[in-house]
Amino acid sequence: MVGKFGFQIYARQGRARAGVISTLRGKIHSPAFMPVGTAATVKAMMPESVRATGADIVLGNTYHLMLRPGAERINKLGGLHRFMNWDRPILTDSGGFQVMSLARLRRIDETGVKFKSHIDGAEHLLSPETSMEIQRLLGADIVMCFDECPALPAERDTIARSMRLSMRWAQRSRDAFGDRPGYALFGIQQGGLEEDLRGESAGHLKAIGFDGYAIGGLAVGEGQDAMLGCLDYAPGQLPEDKPRYLMGVGKPDDIVAAVKRGVDMFDCVMPSRSGRTGQGLTRRGAVNIRNARHRDDPRPLDADCTCPACQNYSRAYLHHLHRAREILGPMLLTWHNLHYYQELMTDLRNAITKGALDDFEVDFNATRALGDIRPR
Repeated sequence: MVGKFGFQIYARQGRARAGVISTLRGKIHSPAFMPVGTAATVKAMMPESVRATGADIVLGNTYHLMLRPGAERINKLGGLHRFMNWDRPILTDSGGFQVMSLARLRRIDETGVKFKSHIDGAEHLLSPETSMEIQRLLGADIVMCFDECPALPAERDTIARSMRLSMRWAQRSRDAFGDRPGYALFGIQQGGLEEDLRGESAGHLKAIGFDGYAIGGLAVGEGQDAMLGCLDYAPGQLPEDKPRYLMGVGKPDDIVAAVKRGVDMFDCVMPSRSGRTGQGLTRRGAVNIRNARHRDDPRPLDADCTCPACQNYSRAYLHHLHRAREILGPMLLTWHNLHYYQELMTDLRNAITKGALDDFEVDFNATRALGDIRPR
């Protein structure tokens, strides 16, 4: 155990920050990307492999773990860290987004959300209090408030009602979380694409007081331009001295743009999901390794990458694995994608520290514009 939760910013450039988030189980270097371990595993990866990519923290999912295998069972087996053999920090989301996107026959009221499991149809209730209890049983280092996340586009009145309900739930989450030294609770800003509603939400959250603040309700159908327009003001509405987490984002260019706007933490299923479906994410953009043009290509996926997939295997071999549906194919490509994301975060931290973030962004965009160059 390392010590109490804290956040220290050691470098700034414009609105971008490089810092260190301290937790009981280790330090998280920010800007940070959290691989998604939905069901107590980052799909197609061993925990030690995830750590080898440079990840300081992973994300677990309250909704999925409460349904299977159950938070009480995980607690009896020593908590989520021991259960999944990950001794570094874990953040768990509250389950609110998954209830809205996956569960069946939802009924929302002031108490919480009653829903039927997408797995077996069993009825459950998730409320601020039950979400906090489940995350406590899991033993998460960073706990997220329970909130509602409406899809966009939506009417302003719908967004306002949802946001104010989430703020009432935020207070109840804070009360239920209680005093847990060393553990952190993050509030979640809502308000859609409405600057004044985002500001109102931030005001409520600051009055309650949290260890960190998330920007929720984005990457839910609004498009990149609208998302970045919201990020032009949303991070600045949140406390300067606390971590800022953009939930569910994103693509590499989303991350670079969001870091420039003052975001510190990210998560997204994209690198692991893409790896399982044959898409390698590289400095020059995405590569579909299943395409026939790779079947005789002896080159690595990315000649500048130091991951095992690029150091030890050819595009031709990766192509063969995915065409043959061999398990090793998704494993290697997922490892590469997560490695690339962690290298991107390291490069962003270094650029901020050196005051070279603008130059980094220019080079980043120019390299991606080149695309995946074929051999002559």
